[in-house]
Amino acid sequence: MVEWEGGGLMGKRRFGMVRKLPSGRFQASFIPPGGGARQTAPHTFKTKTDANRWLTLVEADISRGTWLDDRAASETFGNYARAILRDSPKIGIRWRETCERNLRLHLAPLVGVSLRELSASRVREWHAAALRGKGGRTSISQSYRFLRMVMNTAVREGIIARNPCQIPGAGTVRVAERPVATPAQVVALVDAITPRYRTAVLIAAWCGLRRGEIAGLRVADVDLTQHTITVRKARVEPLHAPGQAFDKDPKSEAGKRTITIPPHVVPLVRLHLDTYAGKDRLFVSRDGTPLRGNTLYQAFVRARKKVGLDDLAFHDLRHTGQTLAAQTGATLADLMKRLGHSSMAAARRYLHAVDGRDREIANALSELAAHGDVARLPRHITMRN
Repeated sequence: MVEWEGGGLMGKRRFGMVRKLPSGRFQASFIPPGGGARQTAPHTFKTKTDANRWLTLVEADISRGTWLDDRAASETFGNYARAILRDSPKIGIRWRETCERNLRLHLAPLVGVSLRELSASRVREWHAAALRGKGGRTSISQSYRFLRMVMNTAVREGIIARNPCQIPGAGTVRVAERPVATPAQVVALVDAITPRYRTAVLIAAWCGLRRGEIAGLRVADVDLTQHTITVRKARVEPLHAPGQAFDKDPKSEAGKRTITIPPHVVPLVRLHLDTYAGKDRLFVSRDGTPLRGNTLYQAFVRARKKVGLDDLAFHDLRHTGQTLAAQTGATLADLMKRLGHSSMAAARRYLHAVDGRDREIANALSELAAHGDVARLPRHITMRN
C-alpha cells in the first residue's frame, strides 16, 4: 500500500493508507479482509502518527481474528434481518412469513437500531416491554428466537463481537401438555368426519403424518402389498398466498421415510384408494384439485365438535399415535424413524405416561420386592431410558 501526504508520495505501508486532507488533518483507510470497498477510519486524526497507530491496531485485530466490520455494524437491524430472510436457504416459507410478521409487529422498536447499538440492555428493555404489551407469549418467544438467530449471524460474519441476546429462557415457551386421544375417540372422529377425509384422520393418528405430509401424498406412495406409506414431499400453503401452494422436500432427510400402516387401518386405506383418491394424488378435494390443508382442518373442526373433543387439534392426532406407540414398547430410535425427526429431543416428547401406566409400573415394583429377583420382573413392562 502507499502512504500519501498532501498528494505527494511519502513511502510505502505494508497495510492501509494515510493521506492528508485539505483541512490539515489525516485520514486512514484500508481494504477489509476478503476484499471489498476501501474503509476509512470513523474519524480523522490530528497527526500522521495517530493515523498510522490506528491502522496498526486494525491490522493487529485482523491478524488475531478479532477485527469487527465497523461499516457493516452501522447497518440497521431491520435491513440486516430482511437480508437474512431473503438469502438463507434454511428458512422455510412459513417460518419466513412468521418472522416477517413478527419483525413488523413485535420487533418494530428495534428495526431502526444499528447492529452496533443493539446491546444486551437494549434487548432486555425491548423484551420486558413486549411482555407488558398485548402480544402473545408464543409470538414474543418466536420474535426473540429470530432476533437471536440474526445476531448470531452477525457474530459469525465479524460484524459484532458478542450476541446481545442473553435472556435465559426467553426463546422458550412452556405450553400446556397436549391431549392424547384414546383409540375409541379416534374411531369417533373417523365416524363423524366427512367420509372422504376419514383416511386422513387415521393416517395422522396411527402413522404420525403431519397435515402437510398427508396433503402431499401421491397414490404411488401407498404400497398395499407391503402395507406401507412413503413420505417424499410435504404440501406447503403460504399464509399470504394460499392459492400458490406447492410441494417441497421435508425439512430434513429424516423426514423422507417409509412407515408401516397398522393392519387395522389398511382396509380403510384400500377403500379410500378405490373411492376418493385422485388419479395422481391420494387426497383431493371434491373438484379433484389437490387437497388444501385448511379444507381438511375445517372438516376436522366440525367432526371434533360433534364428538365433544373441542380441545383436540389435528396435530394432536400425530401426538396421539406416537404416544401410544411409545406405550407398546417403541424405542426412541423407533419413534424418530416413524416421526421423521432428526433429533432425539423432538421424538422424546412422545415418551409420556398414559393413564394407568404408572400403576402398572408400581405393581411390577411390588412384584420385584416380593421375589427379590430382577429376572422375575413381569415381561410386559418395557424398560427405556
